[in-house]
Amino acid sequence: MTKRYDDLSAVFLNGSLKRSSEPSHTQRLMDVSKAIMEANGVTTQTLRLADLDIAPGVYPDMTDHGWDRDDWPEVQEKVMAADILVLGTPIWLGDKSSICTRAIERLYGYSGTLNDAGQYAYYGRVGGCIVTGNEDGIKHCAMNILYSLQHLGYVIPPQSDAGWIGEAGPGPSYGDDGIGIGNDFTQRNTTFMTWNLMHLARMLKDAGGIPAHGNQRIAWDAGERFDHPNPEYR
Repeated sequence: MTKRYDDLSAVFLNGSLKRSSEPSHTQRLMDVSKAIMEANGVTTQTLRLADLDIAPGVYPDMTDHGWDRDDWPEVQEKVMAADILVLGTPIWLGDKSSICTRAIERLYGYSGTLNDAGQYAYYGRVGGCIVTGNEDGIKHCAMNILYSLQHLGYVIPPQSDAGWIGEAGPGPSYGDDGIGIGNDFTQRNTTFMTWNLMHLARMLKDAGGIPAHGNQRIAWDAGERFDHPNPEYR
């Protein structure tokens, strides 16, 4: 039986240090995943975070905390409307970019919000990541990003990271003169990641999200302990 994906949506947040007026190697690989989704009817949107004025902090809107401008609330609105979130980042000094880090911090600022079932608001969504660079670090960055997303409440499918690294040191990166585009390992992993994101998003949507029993903050605060064996914390 063929699954439908045309009622799903995905948002790609590109943490490149370059604005959209400049080509992004990370964007080139994200576009592979985006194309697969769109070929199957998924509605996609890409945001280049460097184009925006995103204030530092861990609150939903930092203009409530002394900042004159904060574009993050608009980003957050798009994230919450999407079934799938893909974070993209280059590798700098062996780690994800500062912009990607800021995006995760701002996502964290919304993590205490609850959905209609009394669960944390990110429940029922799936997340993945794409990483590019010229030094080793794809798995390190993916480990950090995917841990952060699951801690916030996202569901992480198997093989939900993909990336490309070229030779160590300065030089061409993904997409320059066709570099990496024909690399079977990178293209396979990007394809598997994309389909696993769609499959799991489909499953969650069909199931109505994550079952609420045992993870409702409201019920816990009201005294429900969901079979916890030591409710008095002795």
